[in-house]
Amino acid sequence: MKMNRLLSALIPALVFIFLAFPLLGVDMSPQNLRLVVSLAPSSNLTLILTAGFAIFLFQYFKFSITRIADVVKVKVIDNNVENLEFKTLFASYWFWAILVISLFAWPLLVGSSTSLDISIKVLIYVMLGLGLNVVVGLAGLLDLGYVGFYAVGAYCYGMLNFYFDIGFWVALPISVFAAATAGFLLGFPVLRLRGDYLAIVTLGFGEIIRILLNNLSSITGGPNGLNGIDKPTLFGLEITKRLKIDKENGQTIYDFFGFDYDRMYMMMVIYFLALIMVFFCLFVINRLQRMPIGRAWEALREDEIACRSLGLNRTAIKLSAFTIGASTAGFAGAFFAAYQGSISPESFIFFESAIILAIVVLGGMGSQLGVILAAIVLTALPEMAREFNDYRMLVFGALMVLMMIWRPQGFIQTKRPTIDLNGESKA
Repeated sequence: MKMNRLLSALIPALVFIFLAFPLLGVDMSPQNLRLVVSLAPSSNLTLILTAGFAIFLFQYFKFSITRIADVVKVKVIDNNVENLEFKTLFASYWFWAILVISLFAWPLLVGSSTSLDISIKVLIYVMLGLGLNVVVGLAGLLDLGYVGFYAVGAYCYGMLNFYFDIGFWVALPISVFAAATAGFLLGFPVLRLRGDYLAIVTLGFGEIIRILLNNLSSITGGPNGLNGIDKPTLFGLEITKRLKIDKENGQTIYDFFGFDYDRMYMMMVIYFLALIMVFFCLFVINRLQRMPIGRAWEALREDEIACRSLGLNRTAIKLSAFTIGASTAGFAGAFFAAYQGSISPESFIFFESAIILAIVVLGGMGSQLGVILAAIVLTALPEMAREFNDYRMLVFGALMVLMMIWRPQGFIQTKRPTIDLNGESKA
């Protein structure tokens, strides 16, 4: 038994060292039109051996750690506490009121445009995660091409503004409608597909969108993309330093209130707009989740055959999930284009879909609060620790593996209201 345990721990460690050595343990430098291969610095070799040893220890003591975790879980259940304080905290209206006030006060506390830039990116990924959570978390449809809808919304606003000078608030519903239409049209070919086949088709859709954006250079600008896209206005007041939209009759927000332009003020306005848009997405998706269509999504996710036997129209359920999820992506895409001021196909690669899917999986399938927490972890932390940018994917993969081992349900497991045999409702 001990020999088997030793081998099961030793083999993964050796495999890791064998795979990591060509990547981190070897340096290739060009000399006289030739590549010269040499050993990497000793720090890299030490890092590889340390990581391999850590994998060996983890695999060797994995059963003991799992057993201790199970014992602690059983003790908690026997004592009937079950994270009561945690649940009570999140059920408190005071907690949510303080959280909302803190979010609106955040720009006043940080005092840095870099921190606000990171915060705005987090809010964009929160919107994207909430939209994909409808498709994957609630309806159980694996979508690997979600970034395609994101691109449709961004380019729809970008082209409307670039070619026709249409403002953000007028183009926003058009962008949402265009992305929703794309999701509706994608839903038809995949009605009979599930699992891996559905993932392959949606992945192909995302790549088709990106290739079209690259090739239609006369319309989309090709690899160069579109530049000079206008930022949103606030009650008709422009938030940029100089007037761009209405140069004759327009007015900037700084002239209206009588203070000088500061990029920090512009970032604060954009942050507040993004925060309001996130609250709007939360409200709409939360209401849909509590409606019959939300229950139908969850029924489809749990068992499609049982869903059909209950008389539910799976065609309408799948199409509605794709449409609602795609419209949220278009919502976020239009805001992304307005915030960046320029877009290109390289902003909508498959890696973006993988990040958004990881946000949904790590946060908890169907959990809106979990999606928000995962978006903060996967978006803000890499930006704040740029010195680890070279090892970003390594840390990202390790986090995914650890989450799948110890908490496969995600950060926050979603729970539906139920009724026990005594007729008492439970949250």
